Amino acid sequence: MSSHNGPLNGLLVVELAEALAGPYASMILGDLGAEIIKIERPGIGDQSRSWGPPFINNESAYFLGTNRNKKSITIDLKNTLELKRLHKLLEQSDVFITNLHKLDRQEKFDISFKQLSEKNPKLIYAAISGYGFTGHSSELPGYDILAQASSGLMTITGEDHSKAVRFPTPMADISAGVYTVISILSALIYRSNSGKGQFIDVSLSDSQMTWLANIGSSYLNANYEPKPLGNIHPTITPYQPFMAKDKYLIIATGTQKLWQELCIAINSRELIEDSRFIDNASRNNNREELVKIIEEKLSSRNAIDWIELLNKKEIPCGPINTVPEALTDKHAISRNMIIELEHPVTGLIKNIGSPINLNLSPVSYRFPPPLLGEHTQEIIESFDLDK
Repeated sequence: MSSHNGPLNGLLVVELAEALAGPYASMILGDLGAEIIKIERPGIGDQSRSWGPPFINNESAYFLGTNRNKKSITIDLKNTLELKRLHKLLEQSDVFITNLHKLDRQEKFDISFKQLSEKNPKLIYAAISGYGFTGHSSELPGYDILAQASSGLMTITGEDHSKAVRFPTPMADISAGVYTVISILSALIYRSNSGKGQFIDVSLSDSQMTWLANIGSSYLNANYEPKPLGNIHPTITPYQPFMAKDKYLIIATGTQKLWQELCIAINSRELIEDSRFIDNASRNNNREELVKIIEEKLSSRNAIDWIELLNKKEIPCGPINTVPEALTDKHAISRNMIIELEHPVTGLIKNIGSPINLNLSPVSYRFPPPLLGEHTQEIIESFDLDK
C-alpha cells in the first residue's frame, strides 16, 4: 500500500449505494485520499457481494474490484437506533453518495437532501439513479443494460444489423460513477467559495447518452442515422483492424499526413495520388476497396513485424490483446495499472489501478475491499455514533 498524501485527505464520504455506479465513484474519491464509509445491510451487504462466480474464498471478485479504500459499517435502516447512527454520521460528513432512486424512500428514512441539509447545510448530496429525479422516466428503476439500450448504443454496437449488442462491461455505471466524481469535485469548489452544499442528480441514462458524442452530432445536425459498423470508424478511414499474414492488427490514421506515411511504409506510394483515396471523405466512400488493397500488402508479413515497422515510423498501430494479455502487458505494468492489496480472507488480491497521476498529491491504495461490517465498531466509536 502506498503512502497517504492525496488531494482529498480529510474529506469524509458516506456511501449508501450498491453494485457499481455509486461504489465506483466513492472508490475514485478514496483513491484520491478521501475517507470512505460504506453503509451496508446487515447479513447481506452490497448486492455485488453475491455476484459470481468467480469467488475467492467466498468473496466476490466483482466486489473486490470496485470497493478498495473503504470501511464497512452495517446499518439496518428500519432499526431506529441504527438509523440514528447514520443520521449522526451524515451530520459530520462532507459528501453523501446514494442510489436510493425514489424521493419517498429517502424521506421515509429522513435522508432526503432537504432533510439532511437542514442539519448539515454544507453536505454535498450525490444521488445516482437510472433516469434521474426529473423527467418522464424518473420513477423507473434502472440498470446498466437498460441505459445502454435506451441510449441507442446497443443498436450501433457489433456488426449484425438485426441484433442489438450490449457492451460487455457496465459502461453506463462506470460513466455515471465518473460523472458523479466530476460533479462532487465541482460542488466542493463551489462550497469552498459559498459555504453551501448542494444536490447532485446523476443518471445512468444521461451518462450513457454522452457516449453518442460525434455519432449523436451526425444525427442531430446532418440527420445521419448511424448503423452498426463493427470495428470500422464511422468517419475515418483507414482506422480499423487489418489482417496481416498471421493475424489482425490495428492501424489508425487519423490525419492526411499519417495516411500518406502509411502508403509509403507499405510500399504503396501510388495510393497517395489515387483519386479514390485522395482525402478522408473519398477513403470513407471507397473503404471496402481500400481495405482489400491494404490487406493484400500486409499479407506479406506477420502482424508483429508490421507493428514494429509502423511504430518506428510513428504510424499509430498495435496488437489486439486478449484480456489476459492486456492485464499482463509491460506498458500497463510500468504505468502501475495493476496493483496489489492484502485482503484478510483472500490473501493477496490484484486490482486495476487508478489512471489518475498527480505528481504532488498522488493516489493511494490504503485498504483492501472491506469485509461486510468489518469496521462497524471502529466507526461507531470514532464518530461517537451512540452518544
